[in-house]
Amino acid sequence: MDPEPCIVCKFGGTSLADAKQIRKVAAIIASDPRRRFIVPSAPGKRFDGDPKVTDLLYLCHDLKQQGGDFDRPFARVRERFLSTARDLGVLELMERDLNRLRRQLEQPMSRDFIASRGEYLCGRMLAAFLGGTFVDPADAIKIANDGSVLPQSYHVLAERLHGEGRFVIPGFYGSDVAGLVKTFSRGGSDLTGALVARAIGALVYENWTDVSGLLTADPRVVPGAQPVREVTYRELRELTHLGATVLHDEAVFPLREPQIPIHIRNTNAPDDPGTRTVTHRATKPNAVTAIAGMTGLTAITVEKSLLHCAGESSTSLLRLIDGRCMSMDTGVDSMSLVLRDSELGDNGQQLASEIRHALKPDRVLVTTGLALIAIVGHGIADRVGIAAQAFRALAMTGIKVRFTNHCQSRVSMVVGVATKDFERAMRSLHAEFLGLAAPIADVGRPLETATRHGIAALMTRKSTERGKPALTLLRETRVRP
Repeated sequence: MDPEPCIVCKFGGTSLADAKQIRKVAAIIASDPRRRFIVPSAPGKRFDGDPKVTDLLYLCHDLKQQGGDFDRPFARVRERFLSTARDLGVLELMERDLNRLRRQLEQPMSRDFIASRGEYLCGRMLAAFLGGTFVDPADAIKIANDGSVLPQSYHVLAERLHGEGRFVIPGFYGSDVAGLVKTFSRGGSDLTGALVARAIGALVYENWTDVSGLLTADPRVVPGAQPVREVTYRELRELTHLGATVLHDEAVFPLREPQIPIHIRNTNAPDDPGTRTVTHRATKPNAVTAIAGMTGLTAITVEKSLLHCAGESSTSLLRLIDGRCMSMDTGVDSMSLVLRDSELGDNGQQLASEIRHALKPDRVLVTTGLALIAIVGHGIADRVGIAAQAFRALAMTGIKVRFTNHCQSRVSMVVGVATKDFERAMRSLHAEFLGLAAPIADVGRPLETATRHGIAALMTRKSTERGKPALTLLRETRVRP
């Protein structure tokens, strides 16, 4: 472990999309000599409609497996890297590496190996441009079959990263116990950065992206969502697990125990304060820090007498879903499990049949078209009335709560709604707990419907500054017929 405190910097795909962005990255690194450990993603989109390098590499592999021609997608990968390398003055290196990759594509290579080459090539290019030492994570990060990182990875990383100067370690991948390249899930470069930060005992882990930190909600859903300057590790974990895409949800784990701060910052606005994790902080006046959510979910509800007493039945059920559960709610005679459609695919009814065969339940219900919303905040479990506020806000907007899971983690309350109601629900809950971020007319209900319920159709942020929650003010403001 290095004696001097150092900073680990992970840069996302948009931060490395072209030579102009990479020069911004170099300037950020040069501005603080403690920024010695750099974790790059693969180059991201340069503009709307521009494909990500990783997607092109997946396409190359899939076409090869189907016996098709992958020359066109590979030519786009090649052009991306060569045009950037030419501008940065490292063209010869990239030409050699791309020629080697082209030969490897002709061989039987795994999908993980091919997908990882975006980070690998970007790391090679960045190390050459910065004059740093390139370290291949396949030689240091060991990943088990279940996707977990083996503990010896920290020791090996610390050894490989010992010495003077800068080190560049590509994100997103490592190797399995057999030494074959294995990738994390998408966005896994965040996790690589966290592993490096823990291995070297970093002063701070800086995660550089294209937004100035965490916001109180997804701004695409809640226009006007505000920055969050401080967040606890547990809050960040809950938010990223349930939809906040600013950080990979597993990147919090390696850093929470050693209490290494995570600082989410903007490559395009490096002077912005961003969001920083803290171990403890005072509870906010309304206890809520931010709201996150996701769509594309299915609930499977199993009903069986005394299910809670049948430990073997519960274990069998969890074994059948194989770690795919996003949320779980249990009762005396029932258990509801929420799964991602992307993981469940078209197998919902098949899974229900397997549950019927294995558990002999009284009933199995499969409910599709669901969304989850997490109301997250330090101290939320100790605050009276949070659930009542949430239900009232949703009822005022005509939204039915399909299920709820209150404060299992003591920092969050999760509600389930129909996907068609998701955006309206997000905006209503944000208005109730964090202030109105958009006019009620934009929430999604027709103006005539809002009028029938006696709700003011237009409500500005200024109205919420008079000291009352937005929906309280709405109830006191009648719309003239």
